[in-house]
Amino acid sequence: MQFRRHFSLKKLNTFGLEARAESLVAVKTVAELQQVLAENERPLHILGGGSNLLLTRDLPGLVIKNEVGGIGIVEENVATVLVAAGGGVVWHEWVQWCIGRGLGGIENLSLIPGTVGAAPIQNIGAYGVELKDVFERLEAVELATGEVKVFNHADCRFGYRDSIFKQELSGKFFITKVFLRLSKSPQTRTGYGDIQRTLAEWGIAEPTIADVGRAVVHIRQSKLPDPAEIGNAGSFFKNPEIEVAHFQQLEQQFPGIVSYPLPTGRVKVPAGWLIEQAGWKGKRFGDAGCHARQALVLVNYGNATGAEILALAKKIQDSVAEKFGIGLSPEVNIW
Repeated sequence: MQFRRHFSLKKLNTFGLEARAESLVAVKTVAELQQVLAENERPLHILGGGSNLLLTRDLPGLVIKNEVGGIGIVEENVATVLVAAGGGVVWHEWVQWCIGRGLGGIENLSLIPGTVGAAPIQNIGAYGVELKDVFERLEAVELATGEVKVFNHADCRFGYRDSIFKQELSGKFFITKVFLRLSKSPQTRTGYGDIQRTLAEWGIAEPTIADVGRAVVHIRQSKLPDPAEIGNAGSFFKNPEIEVAHFQQLEQQFPGIVSYPLPTGRVKVPAGWLIEQAGWKGKRFGDAGCHARQALVLVNYGNATGAEILALAKKIQDSVAEKFGIGLSPEVNIW
């Protein structure tokens, strides 16, 4: 292991923001992580792919980069397979690995950036599927003790882009391995978003999971800017959920409001629609801006600081709250 002092994190976050770690080390095994924890008592920060992160300052203490690897089949029966991947594995690579073996359940989550270890923290989701739908358990190292602990589905307390690891256990565990239960005879889910339309345009009437994964990749690439070309962390805000009575009031004021009824009886309103209606789409302030094609994405045009992007986010929040009476919550982690 190599400890690097005053290390620039610019290439380790998809916003491309300049911030420095007082010290940084990458760990590839549980044993390496436990050694680092035993020898360091300074403030710790856990870094995965840096794709859901807004850096607003230099980081004191030690940044530990998750590079724990490995993908494999743990067990299987007639209908399902339990697969596992190390926390440092690139999420999309795991999705492709599973699709390539005909194992269904996460194809709708294709091309979501980041690492496997970050997926349960965020309970990542897209196109009608969430991680919790196929999640079985995970292994994580407690930073305070170095002990390996197992968290089952109930332990994780999954919510919408939420889990116990974003709440009371935030910053207290390092996820080393994730286990998912996938299907050998998967049923494709094509009813959410533009998947069905894309497949129809391709002339595919009976799609495989590979077709669905390919369609999701196509849609995401067409709608979301590539971080390699312009700094961003994908969707900056969660889609808010509001009471039916509130939605009905808004529907009278804004007849074109977009919405999705939820099983809970509440109504989900796309944050991107709210932001666009509030007039922020395409707005730019120096090198911080709201993307011209997708209002939900805040971008770094080159030399913006994290503080500047955060200031823009707060202005958007205030504007949407004033116009619609809806509070927007960031989806990204703010450091």
